[in-house]
Amino acid sequence: MSIAEIKNKERVIDELLLVLRKIMVEPDICEKAMTAARDHINDEHANISIAEALSACSNVKIPLEHSEADTLFLEMLKELIRDEQALY
Repeated sequence: MSIAEIKNKERVIDELLLVLRKIMVEPDICEKAMTAARDHINDEHANISIAEALSACSNVKIPLEHSEADTLFLEMLKELIRDEQALY
């Protein structure tokens, strides 16, 4: 693995940690994120819709150009909703 790849992975981890910190400080972000994912999981551009909805209602701001960490977070949300829906 090259130094650039290692630095990129470190950046992704740091971004994810920042989001987790925000969630721990403001626990209702978790419910807002799940609600946004529930509302938009079937949209044609679900990641964009979820990101916009979450950015509009919380202090988690996901830019239009999603970083690798943003995409991982959004995919995790969608996976949680799919798991939740599979239980019903």
